[in-house]
Amino acid sequence: MPERVDKNSAYLNSKSTTGTQTRVRDVSPSSGLCPICIRDCPFLCEVGLSAFRGREVLYPEPHQFGKSTQGALKDYWIDWSHFNIQAKLNGAEGIEPDPDVAIFPNVDIGTKVGETPLKLPILIGAYGSTEVARLHWSGLAVGAALCGITITIGENVCGMDPDAKFSGGKVVHSSELKRRVEEFRRFWDGKHGDVAVQTNVEDQRLGVDEYAISKLEVDIIERKWGQGAKAIGGEVRLWTLERALELKRRGYIVIPDPEDKAVQEAFKRGVFDSFERHSRVGMIDAKKFLEEVDALREQGAKQVTLKTGAYRLADVAFTMKLASEAKLNYVTFDGAEGGTGMSPVPMIDEMGTPTVYLEAQVLKCAQILRRKGRYVPDIVMAGGFINETQMFKAIAMSNFGDGPYVKAILMGRSPLTAVMKANYFVELAKEGKLPKAFVERYGENPERFFISAMTIKANNGGRLDGIPWEAIGLYGYLHDRVGVGLQQLMAGCRKWKLSLISRSDIVSLTRRAKEVTGIPMPDDMAEESLEALLD
Repeated sequence: MPERVDKNSAYLNSKSTTGTQTRVRDVSPSSGLCPICIRDCPFLCEVGLSAFRGREVLYPEPHQFGKSTQGALKDYWIDWSHFNIQAKLNGAEGIEPDPDVAIFPNVDIGTKVGETPLKLPILIGAYGSTEVARLHWSGLAVGAALCGITITIGENVCGMDPDAKFSGGKVVHSSELKRRVEEFRRFWDGKHGDVAVQTNVEDQRLGVDEYAISKLEVDIIERKWGQGAKAIGGEVRLWTLERALELKRRGYIVIPDPEDKAVQEAFKRGVFDSFERHSRVGMIDAKKFLEEVDALREQGAKQVTLKTGAYRLADVAFTMKLASEAKLNYVTFDGAEGGTGMSPVPMIDEMGTPTVYLEAQVLKCAQILRRKGRYVPDIVMAGGFINETQMFKAIAMSNFGDGPYVKAILMGRSPLTAVMKANYFVELAKEGKLPKAFVERYGENPERFFISAMTIKANNGGRLDGIPWEAIGLYGYLHDRVGVGLQQLMAGCRKWKLSLISRSDIVSLTRRAKEVTGIPMPDDMAEESLEALLD
């Protein structure tokens, strides 16, 4: 098979994430520069804009912070589109083989992650101190509760809360963390899904774990290893000097130094309009981590989990080994390519293990642990998931015959997209500014154009009181689109329970996909089975 031509380099010097562009389209394939770079060029490429704005160009367009999420522009040469789902003609597994019973709405897509049952094999988050998460929290949290899934509150929420109160360097009150927990519980059925609190090195210093467990009665604590801002700790933008000074006093790294008089003067003159707040890079000590997990359980945490990023194979093995020793309830591995904050664009594009490769590595570790008779935690995969086909393939790939290792998929950016879009169109409806074509097709009233509103209304005593339209939008996306789509795919494979989909239900479409995952190609399967089938 001929090698693909990598065209990614054509975009190195021109990216929509940074708002840059080149003068001509036929750029140099090795550098991304225009073949002839001229002095009187009016366009701002990455090099040109960097001459004026320096480090700002490392990040997504700064003025969109708090109103956007970001993803990679790079083609990683292998993704979930390199696999296809295998339909099946006969049979019905997990249900009575009766055409009147074995219909797709009866497919059970529920799962259990750790000790928590979920109505959908989805977790969402972790949504931390980024402004986009704070602004849209009600839609995310209430929507998750309505869907019966888990939502994770991300890192640095207490440290960023302007109303937080501290005693002896430890948080004793955070109205923002309290709000986030309570928003989910307003419509939670008390059984399906839950709210988890994630803590990084900064949160641990501030005692967020203990506060969440003791004061807010949070049952799930998730440790975070690196991964924030794709490996260097979470980052956000601060728009006022006062805020920058406050967070520096709380112990965060703030760049440029807000206490520097020259920096203050430059800020006042409008040379720059925002500061960067950075978390520290955590250092993992195996013995200390095991002790911390024991301590969390002693404090009352009913489940302890871990989220980590797309690190090298040795780190994947290290993570799985410690997760096994600590008997963590589940571990989330987040593949390369996206973020909800202001991760550096070069890191988003060029650093980390892509999701398919990462899952293949995790599964190899899980198989080795099981073969040795060791405990294997539930696995949750993250990294660019937006629909049911990707979800099906990731879960199926993890089932070698004894049930899937991957119990659910974690989504971050796409739920935010659904909520932001819902929020914007409701605002347009209030102002009478909806697009004409949209109104003609779907109507101008939210109760009409959110088709899921009628279902939620019926399930809520005929009322929508207290339910944000954004939550209804999230429900429409996750429950009515992704959930129903997954039921249809599973019925097409004649599998009526999620735990039954397996590696035999997917095929690789490229040699590379086969080499990485061990999933055969259609012609491989034909060679093995045709003779026997036609005998």
